[in-house]
This record gives sequence, structure tokens and C-alpha cells, in this order.
Amino acid sequence: MSNKLLVVIGGPTGIGKTPLTIKLAQHYHTELINADSRQVYQELNIGVSKPTLEELALVPHYLIGHRSIHQPYSAGQFANDALDILHKLFVDHDIVFLSGGTGLYIKAVTEGFDSIPSIPEEIIAHWTKVWKDEGISALQNVLQQNDPEYFQVVDQSNPMRLIRAIAVTTHTGKSFSSFRTGKASTLPFDTLNIQLTIPREELYARIDQRVINMLNDGWMEEAESLFPYRHLKALQTVGHNELFEVIEGKISLDEAIPMIQQATRRYAKRQMTWWRNQGTWKMFTPEDSYSIIQQIDNFETEA
Repeated sequence: MSNKLLVVIGGPTGIGKTPLTIKLAQHYHTELINADSRQVYQELNIGVSKPTLEELALVPHYLIGHRSIHQPYSAGQFANDALDILHKLFVDHDIVFLSGGTGLYIKAVTEGFDSIPSIPEEIIAHWTKVWKDEGISALQNVLQQNDPEYFQVVDQSNPMRLIRAIAVTTHTGKSFSSFRTGKASTLPFDTLNIQLTIPREELYARIDQRVINMLNDGWMEEAESLFPYRHLKALQTVGHNELFEVIEGKISLDEAIPMIQQATRRYAKRQMTWWRNQGTWKMFTPEDSYSIIQQIDNFETEA
């Protein structure tokens, strides 16, 4: 598949990746693959800002709403699924888009992914309970003791990364770092990485307003329908955790709203740190589609 180009649109939550990528895909008469680790689940909609039915109808989307929350899904599985789809899409298209905020998923597609075994849901649930009952420091202590090598490089403030690494060690008896080869894959297509960025204050204001909009759109009712399954890994997300506490009567909705906004801003900050450390991304604002198109066209010309 020579002269084929995968354009990756990445960036923090709430920045506007979906409308921009749809606009670009329409311009190039092509299709796109979702790279958001929560939008893959069919039961999650409002709470994960899944594209609307109207948006989904504008351009063919893949790997969105294709799994159940009862079916664990990993970055390795995502990479395999995405590469299979890309192989088919590149038969008819020279350009395909991959868009989302889950850096691990994007990296799994563009750089390859280590062969880490699947982990039983009950092990994930156990360490998730440890985190909720004892705090993130408990996870940090366990990982530092069991796998000091990975502890030095992991985002120590990200409980999901810590839980995943500890669960792998618990299940396999081997350290998580022993599964990390760090070898990049050789891909049969070129990759252009586009990172969306805006001033932090503007992003945070968008995030705060989006939380309000999501609640007005029925997020609370969606959370109530998901409450019986709150122990599942797919539901250990910003926003759902706080709304589940509202349903349990631990906090009020008025108390939950600023908590969700703050947690989402912190998540966006971690995402921005991740993108900044990658070093291979071209920076654009979400409104600058013209310059992004020029970048893609110039890449095609150079290739």
C-alpha cells in the first residue's frame, strides 16, 4: 500500500476533534476510525461525548459503539482491529483519518503494541476497589514494590495505568515491564500526526460548559441506566464515578458538577502532557482546517 496516508487527529478532550475530523474526511471523500477508548462501547453515549447520529451519518465511522461494556477491550485488540480496517479502506482511499484522545490506542496503531495478555475482569475490579478504598498511593506503593522499572516511567497520577500494570503482574506473575519490547512496527502506509491545541484557559472554559451541556442532554439518566454495572472497567471514567456517587446519595448533583469539571480539566492536562512528550506532532487549532488541508496536501506532494 505505497503512497497511502493515515492522518491522525489527536488532542485533549473537549477541544473539537470530532467536527474537525468529519469536515476533513468530507473534504477528502474518505472515512475515519475512532480512537477513543470509551466511545468503542455501545452503552456509553452522552457521558463519553460520542458523535451524534447526525454526525455519524455524514462520514463512515469505524470502531465506535462496536463493543459492549461487558466485553473487556484492550489497546492491543484495538490496534489489530484498526489495522484490519485500514487494510480494507486503503484499497479505495489514499487518505484515511484516525481521530481520538486515547494516546495509547493511537500509539498502538502507529508504533505497534507489546503482546500483553488479556487480564480477567475480576482482577481489574479488585485493584479498582483498592484504589477507591485506599487511594492512589496504595497503587503506587504496590507497583513500586513489584515493578520499580515501570514505576519510573508510568504516569503515576493515572490510576488506570497503575491498575493495568499491577493486574498484569498479579495475573501472570511477571512484571509489566517484562512485556514491553519498545519495538516499533513497520507500517505499509505513511502517518501524519496532527495535534489540536488552544490556550489552556479557553480549553478549560469549553470543558466546563460541555459538562453542563451533557447533563442538559440527559447524562444523569444515562448514568442511572449504567449504575448496576458501575464495577466494570469500562465505567471507571471521569464523570461517571461522580454521578454514581450522586445516585448512591453520597453527594448532591450540585456538588458533583464542579468535581466533574475539575476532574475533566485534570484529565485534559494529562492528555496535553502526553501529546507534548511525543515530539512528532504538527500543531494546529481546531478552527484552522485550511492549514491542516495544506499540510496534508504538501505531505502527499512530498511523498
